[in-house]
Amino acid sequence: MSRIIVLGGTGYAGSAIVAEAASRGHEVTSYSRSLPESRIPGVDYLQADVTDGAALAEAIDGADAVVGALAPRGALAETFRDVYANIAELADEANVPLYIVGGYSSLRPAPGAARFVTDLSHAPAEYHAELTTVSALVSDDLPATSESLDWVFVSPAGRFGAHAPGERLGRYRVGDDVALRPEDGGEISGADYAIGFVDLIEQGDRHRAHLNLAY
Repeated sequence: MSRIIVLGGTGYAGSAIVAEAASRGHEVTSYSRSLPESRIPGVDYLQADVTDGAALAEAIDGADAVVGALAPRGALAETFRDVYANIAELADEANVPLYIVGGYSSLRPAPGAARFVTDLSHAPAEYHAELTTVSALVSDDLPATSESLDWVFVSPAGRFGAHAPGERLGRYRVGDDVALRPEDGGEISGADYAIGFVDLIEQGDRHRAHLNLAY
């Protein structure tokens, strides 16, 4: 079994990934600024800030996979990309693959087409900054990292999140950076996104790739 650290492990996607990985017997550490009201047996909950470089480096050291499930809001609204740059550097130094929870707007409607984020007229204005910041990770930041860093950016379907939790169906499809359902965004539950996400970690056969999970 693998040692998996989930940064942002108490958020919507992060907590689902923590639960799925732990259910398979992996050694899981949830790293977050706050502790959950209820804890999953066998999971190590570490309360720390991702801006704490020393704590972050110590947590990543010895891991087999690092999962980034952070959101560019609150304390990370202005430092999100810088924090991920540090995470990427630490993962590279530790020779650990980095898996990032992405967003639907980072995907493309067709091969070679501009990403959805280039036209956010469909999204409420208050979310534009977040969508643009997350998309910049896979369009600009990750491809520019050292070629020795192994990263996988995993975008969910359009209808994904705490506002649309869905049910655990035990199935999903994997696509590349072209949305599996560009016509309507598609959907996937938190539980099934986590199944696909942990499957990708276990399979370990995708490298420096942008993927899409949807029904």
